[in-house]
Amino acid sequence: MTYCVAMRLNAGLVFLSDSRTNAGLDQISTFRKMTVYEQPEDRVIVMLSAGNLAITQAVKQLLGSEQIEGPDGKAVTLWNAKTMFDVARIVGSAIRKVYARDAEALQHHGIDFNCNLIVGGQIKGETMRLFNVYAAGNFVEAGIDGVCYFQIGESKYGKPVIDRVVTPNTPLQEAAKCALISMDSTLKSNLSVGLPLDLMVYEADALKVDKVINIDDTNAYFRMIRSSWGQRLRQVFDSIPDPSWSGDQPDLSTHTSSSSQLQAMNPLTKIQAPG
Repeated sequence: MTYCVAMRLNAGLVFLSDSRTNAGLDQISTFRKMTVYEQPEDRVIVMLSAGNLAITQAVKQLLGSEQIEGPDGKAVTLWNAKTMFDVARIVGSAIRKVYARDAEALQHHGIDFNCNLIVGGQIKGETMRLFNVYAAGNFVEAGIDGVCYFQIGESKYGKPVIDRVVTPNTPLQEAAKCALISMDSTLKSNLSVGLPLDLMVYEADALKVDKVINIDDTNAYFRMIRSSWGQRLRQVFDSIPDPSWSGDQPDLSTHTSSSSQLQAMNPLTKIQAPG
């Protein structure tokens, strides 16, 4: 399994991915889930992948030569696309080609065509953009209706902290910290996600990659997060009063005496005899 998260902020982009693809008692495999395409001063494109490793690797292999037809009839590739929207179309086209080639054989062996990609970056002359590309080759874009991040893979454990912290106005360093805490929460709860991690922070309009790091269990900052986050959560938890069942603390009571409060359900009844 895997966990990847990407954030599109006013200040830039944050990408984070783990590297575990198979977890078991006697086998743990690691493969990098982050791929960076860069032409300094012209474009930075980052792709995060989750799903069947053979499928995602096949898609990445095709992307080196994949092309779509542009409005003028000329071939459009990752390296000459004018917009990130066209980049997302190219990725979707590659996925559909792999599907056409392999889906029937996979289905014959009882294997789903499982492929989910996050593609983001910036091309000169255009603002930063971030897309989630699905197994059908279709995609959605972040920044619509206030959504400024995407997750793929084991997303449920790391989602709550992002929802509470990250907005489009969040500074890049804070967003990177939140992404790492999100990853730590996932690592804590799911053994199918594991180190090492790839973290990339892209500043708006930089058009080059200069903040990228591989994080393993010797990384001092991530070790600090892993040790302090749980401790701080426990401190906050302990500081919250316990609920009152007696009603002697009205502000904290679990009971309600307000006759004006609408009741969604009738009081719970107990079954006390057979039948």
